[in-house]
Amino acid sequence: MKRVFSGVQPTGNIHIGNYLGALRQFVELQHENQCVYCIVDLHSITVPQDPKELRKHILDVAALYLAVGLDPEKSTVFVQSDVPGHAELSWILTCNSYTGELSRMTQFKDKSRGSESAPTGLFTYPVLMAADILLYDTDVVPVGNDQKQHIELCRDIAIRINNKYGKTFVVPEGRFLKEGARIMSLDDPSSKMSKSAENPLSRISLLDDEKTIKKAIMRATTDSEGAIYYDLENKPGISNLLNIYSSFSGMPVEDIVTRYEGRGYGDFKKDLVEVTVDALRPIRERFQEIRPSQELIHILRDGAEKAGNLSEKTMKRVKERFGLGVE
Repeated sequence: MKRVFSGVQPTGNIHIGNYLGALRQFVELQHENQCVYCIVDLHSITVPQDPKELRKHILDVAALYLAVGLDPEKSTVFVQSDVPGHAELSWILTCNSYTGELSRMTQFKDKSRGSESAPTGLFTYPVLMAADILLYDTDVVPVGNDQKQHIELCRDIAIRINNKYGKTFVVPEGRFLKEGARIMSLDDPSSKMSKSAENPLSRISLLDDEKTIKKAIMRATTDSEGAIYYDLENKPGISNLLNIYSSFSGMPVEDIVTRYEGRGYGDFKKDLVEVTVDALRPIRERFQEIRPSQELIHILRDGAEKAGNLSEKTMKRVKERFGLGVE
């Protein structure tokens, strides 16, 4: 079985873009692979966080992992900071990466733009991400297309160390989404749906109630033509809504276009509200059931123990290669 690793930051509510783009893949992969899924809380502190809110969001994301279908009997689910190997390996990888390659990271450029100085953690964030992956001898990393550059950096560092110190790391492969499945902002379909966008109606969170979902979809940006068909370049708003409809209903986009031929955007949006509400209801109900339970804490503790055992094997090998510690 191949080993799969991925993680989600505990910053704000997870939205349907996160779910359709990543979490649903996580669930599919757990049936035929050995999966390790993490709540990456160390990544979240590259920007200031309220400690109480951060702890709340960590448990929220963990509960959502389970609510969308992750099975702790099949997948190891844990909190990143509960396994010391992430930070330890990150330092070793930092010593084997270069400022030039880190300064070329697109996300660092975007997040530091306009600032004379940026937090060092923001600069070295991709190295911690590489450590997360390499710590578990990961074969496959399911991520969005926006993470391709980070996966390439991870591979480059692994190959560099393997060439210098002998076989140390498994060189992972990225498992990227098809472009058609990418979910965009509801108010600006030229931008990816984001947890941090100012307008709350730009996204649909997995825990939104029916009223909120309806409001966001009915106000979603479309165009003045009135015809429903897929055209990313000329009709990005409708194309985005068609992607959402198709992803939740399982119907091919072509069949949806045929169904709404000659009908207006109003009918289409009303039906999309129903499709989305029906898809998210069981997730919200399962979340409300497990979030306050002690079962959640036990699952995370068990997951951290399993992940710790895996990481210790990697760190033992790494330290031997680098000559660290006492034999």
